[in-house]
Amino acid sequence: MENVIDNQKESEALQQRRQQHDKAKRKRSRRMWLLIVPFLVLVVAFSYYPLFGWVYAFFDYEPPIPLRDSQFVGMQWFKMMVANSTQVRQLMQVLINTFAMSLLNIATSFFPLLFAIGLNEIRNKHFRNIIQTLTTLPNFISWVLVYSIAFAMFSTNGMVNDLLQNLNVIAAPIKFLDSDSLTWIKMLLWSTWKGLGWGSIIYLASISGIDQELYEAARVDGASRFQLIRYITIPALMPTFFVMLMLSVSNFLNNGMDQYFVFQNAFNQTHIQVLDLYVYNVGMGQNSLSYATAISMLKSLVSVALLWIVNIVSKKTRGASII
Repeated sequence: MENVIDNQKESEALQQRRQQHDKAKRKRSRRMWLLIVPFLVLVVAFSYYPLFGWVYAFFDYEPPIPLRDSQFVGMQWFKMMVANSTQVRQLMQVLINTFAMSLLNIATSFFPLLFAIGLNEIRNKHFRNIIQTLTTLPNFISWVLVYSIAFAMFSTNGMVNDLLQNLNVIAAPIKFLDSDSLTWIKMLLWSTWKGLGWGSIIYLASISGIDQELYEAARVDGASRFQLIRYITIPALMPTFFVMLMLSVSNFLNNGMDQYFVFQNAFNQTHIQVLDLYVYNVGMGQNSLSYATAISMLKSLVSVALLWIVNIVSKKTRGASII
């Protein structure tokens, strides 16, 4: 009888402890939820609320006329994208430019990783800090200033042409900026120069988190610096690289507009006009905000589809998804 009573008391005590544990767990969950709420508010305010602007794609909106007074046209602007061969060719060229620049950026996405490894191998701390600072600073320069630098150096009367002419290397100035040749490569080089140092920061942080005992054990076994990089550093950085790569693919159509806007001119507009710039030129240059909204909607849908595809590939290859 006493054993039954003792077992009953132990069962009640265990149940009480479980209830206290569950209560404490719910309390921690509420605290974590309160910490997340401000970020959810920001996401709703700046990511989801602006989607209301998609409604302009179904109206013939002309500012400053209010939307309620604009004519409802349904799918007219979406049909306009394929209404004639000229429009289709122009849109296809814009998509080709967008895909080309995105593919080039993805193909060179390992540059920050290699740069971070190179910085980490510099033994002189002060020299390493100087290199990192100099390569990170361009990220904080606006594209307007970048174009000012480019114009001062590479215009027909710029420093590079003057130097080459004074050295009798060329007879006539080279048109670096007002030419449509190698436009994609030029834009890639400028974006790489501007973002290389900044892009390497996350890899440097990952390198600092690698267990140093792995390096020490490898050195004891006689591993060279190249072998340390190949068999320890690079494998440790692969998870970070794949996450960054997937994020780049999810933003496949988001090339940005600032860089292409400041570098565009009448000579290179055919190959420099990516989707974001095309939407801006249609909306602001041609004063067709509704048509520009329709194009941006298709861009968003394609981006979501690409993210879904990349997520499936990630689950098949790595066994883990990003969403």
